[in-house]
Amino acid sequence: MDAGKRHRLTDELLASYLADARALSVSRRYLPSREAIVEILEMVLDLMYPGYFGRRDLTHETLGAHIGTLVDRLSPKIEREIEQCLCYGREREDDAVPDADPMRPGECAPRARRLTEEFLGRLPEIRRLLVGDVQAALDGDPAATNLDEVILAYPGVLAVSVYRIAHALHSLGVPMIARIMTEWAHSKTGCDIHPGAKIGPAFFIDHATGVVIGETTEIGAGVKLYQGVTLGAISLPRDATGQIIRGRKRHPTVESGSTLYANATVLGGRTVVGAESVIGGSVFLPHSVPPRSRVSLKEPELRVGTRDTVVDPEAIFFEI
Repeated sequence: MDAGKRHRLTDELLASYLADARALSVSRRYLPSREAIVEILEMVLDLMYPGYFGRRDLTHETLGAHIGTLVDRLSPKIEREIEQCLCYGREREDDAVPDADPMRPGECAPRARRLTEEFLGRLPEIRRLLVGDVQAALDGDPAATNLDEVILAYPGVLAVSVYRIAHALHSLGVPMIARIMTEWAHSKTGCDIHPGAKIGPAFFIDHATGVVIGETTEIGAGVKLYQGVTLGAISLPRDATGQIIRGRKRHPTVESGSTLYANATVLGGRTVVGAESVIGGSVFLPHSVPPRSRVSLKEPELRVGTRDTVVDPEAIFFEI
């Protein structure tokens, strides 16, 4: 591009930034790093599954030293990103309040340090939950041959693993880090779990692709989902000014021991799938069902002929 065209393009882009400042992050000091957060996530996965992520040459003799070194590397990295997120939130609040006191350097550091210690302290419990999830995957899928295969190859296990790590950060008040983590998992697995959802132990998503679990979803123990399941909201409540009302329960509750088959859609914050229920494939469910329910669509009428039979292909298509 010649100099004249480059200058014109620069001027046009600058004009667009001045005309609409949305999707523009300049003259700000704080913003979390997506790359750093993904690196942190991979390190935590290494702590959750030693020998599967990261180093492959670990032995019982070297495991302790490896974990200690990894925690030492992880701690300052996550503390820095938590501090960035806390200060980012404070900076946005200050921008919205005229004449607010300016933020002082290091103001968010003490809280970031406390939250980092609390998050690291939760890792043993997160690992306990993840081991239960991995076992649920092995027990719930006859095609699985061993735990190694489940950990290394199953996208649903990866999605749930990232969710559990992100959920801990979300509950500690750093949702930006949590969302970046779960959206990374979404891009890798096709499974979208909001880190604010509450999910009990022994959770298994089989095949994973296309699963969506909304922010206020609550899931009990031992629940199994298949591909394409949506646990979503019926509508977005709005206030008198037309703004979305946040903080309400918009997504369903699935009680313990339930199974939802492929492409089932369950919607609404008041909707409860009772314990040990089975929701069949492609069911659309916008209301509650009691425990031990079996919900399915009426079996469609099929027409089967031979290739020698003269039939209207469109008629067959629409009747199935």
